[in-house]
Amino acid sequence: MSGRGPAELLELTGIALRVAEEAATLVQAGFRASPRVEEKGPHDLVTEFDRASEELLIARLGALTPGIAVVGEEQSASRPTSSRGGLVWYVDPIDGTTNFVHGHPFWCVSVGLMDDDTPVAGAVVAPVLGIRWTGYMPRDPRPPGGGPEPAAVGEARRNGERCAVSATASLQHAMVATGFPPVRDRAPDNNFDAFITVKRNAQAVRRCGSAAIDLCMVADGTYDAYWERRLHAWDIAAGSAIVRGAGGVITGLDGRAPDYHTGNIVASNGLVHAPIVALFSDTGSPAR
Repeated sequence: MSGRGPAELLELTGIALRVAEEAATLVQAGFRASPRVEEKGPHDLVTEFDRASEELLIARLGALTPGIAVVGEEQSASRPTSSRGGLVWYVDPIDGTTNFVHGHPFWCVSVGLMDDDTPVAGAVVAPVLGIRWTGYMPRDPRPPGGGPEPAAVGEARRNGERCAVSATASLQHAMVATGFPPVRDRAPDNNFDAFITVKRNAQAVRRCGSAAIDLCMVADGTYDAYWERRLHAWDIAAGSAIVRGAGGVITGLDGRAPDYHTGNIVASNGLVHAPIVALFSDTGSPAR
């Protein structure tokens, strides 16, 4: 097995949960309390609680894991992130800030760890929903020299109980989630065409405004698949690690290996993956 092993990742997952819960407690104090709001760009909000949460996350992770770099949304939003080697924390101090500002409960604190750009551990805390998700999976779970993957090298949990992706086998019976980028003035990046296409083929499509929670709801079997465009690593690092730990599949929209910095991804239970990926090629939308 290459990269960090299960025991180390379990410990790091515990650290991620601890600091995410601390930040969530801080942020919840501002929920439905008319927080001060600024615009970073069109339809892209930031509050004093985003900044305070990120400062806490960076300080606590720096103290608990001093050898691991930390990348946060607010410190990095003005410049794109790029591939980094080794272990890196990616933190979103409030994923779903627009929801938070409007008093909508669908927001969270997300703390994810990547190992050579593969999500390997994470915690997502949604305090108003009363849900905490955690999970881990080594970068390459196969033993050295290849061979079959071991039976139990990762896991995913919802409120401390083991969870797994759904068993839904057909897209027509699937509940799927998606989201839309802040800048929505041009196709295909605005995701509108793909939304219509999937809506015509799936049983239901939901759009609730937090990529991290959407990914976790794939991991716990609520959603059967999720896709989105133009995300950032801090949006999806934790949730993607949890999906991997739950036995799910994550690719680019073209079905190839995902690029977590470009942020055009689809996650699923694996059973409906090929059918939904095929729909994206039908829309004529670039998938990378």
